[in-house]
Amino acid sequence: MASTIYDIAKKAGVSIATVSRVFNQSSSVSDATRKKVLEVADKVGYHPQAYAQGLASRKSNTIMAVVPVISNYFFMEVLSGIQDKLSEMGYELNIFNVTAGDSLFEEVEHVIKRRWSEGYLFISIHLDESQWRHLTKYNIPITLIDEHYEGFDSVSVDNVQGAYRATKSLLEKGFKRIAMLSALRSSKPIRDRMIGYKRALSEKGIEFCDTLVVSGDTEYRDGFTEKGGYEAMRKMLKMKEPPEACFCASDIQAVGALKAMKDTGQRIPIIGYDDIELSEYIGLSTVRQPMRDMGYFATQNLIERMRNKDKAVSQTIYSPELILRSSTD
Repeated sequence: MASTIYDIAKKAGVSIATVSRVFNQSSSVSDATRKKVLEVADKVGYHPQAYAQGLASRKSNTIMAVVPVISNYFFMEVLSGIQDKLSEMGYELNIFNVTAGDSLFEEVEHVIKRRWSEGYLFISIHLDESQWRHLTKYNIPITLIDEHYEGFDSVSVDNVQGAYRATKSLLEKGFKRIAMLSALRSSKPIRDRMIGYKRALSEKGIEFCDTLVVSGDTEYRDGFTEKGGYEAMRKMLKMKEPPEACFCASDIQAVGALKAMKDTGQRIPIIGYDDIELSEYIGLSTVRQPMRDMGYFATQNLIERMRNKDKAVSQTIYSPELILRSSTD
């Protein structure tokens, strides 16, 4: 059986994202890592210099996932659902890593123009309406995951509702001074979740306090990291008047927040967001996103679009579920 980028990543001891960046000639990879990946690829007979040509020649049974970062729990769960569906249908999956920043639209458009695949899954690619509208002119099957635009098939979760439910749950327990452990505020998930957080407070007649929206100092992965959560919780606990409870924008940040509380000997109730597998084992209350289902059904939608480009646009928005565990007791 021919080796894949998954095999290369395992043998080289790096992430799939790193292998993808090496093969896409990204400048964000160190020379030492690039050399190691290419040596492994050569040893197993995988020829990255033919990557683009190979994609073109196999595009009739290839789907490409375009992602800004794939080395976190959310993306790996979504990718698992994608792979489950592709295995049923006999399609191959290729991954293209783009940079979340000012050049994002240009990178996304570049991928489409190269026509490397018959269909594309855009995972957590957040563009403005005019940019999405511009991309429709290419008339290529595209399905969005964790995003919504009326011109494309999409599968997403109501982030506003999820944050609202989490915050409301804490309010119903009698807490009033509730913090939001945030990530980079410019990220779309944070913008949506902050709307839900504010809405719940407003319904209870509690004035929004900007100082209670706290993030860590790191912008790596937009702050959705254990370290980001740890740093943010340390800041909260040092406040002159610390919060009584906290809504965390992601489970992985909540993991860091729990460690910060353990290290300082202080504890406040917290609720995370995602319901990654680890959350059940550490007793973390959270808002569940059906991440695998999102990947699975988005892939199903895309394949249907590839087979029938004239079918009606499909828009699926999941309602998140609040899961209560010991972290809010």
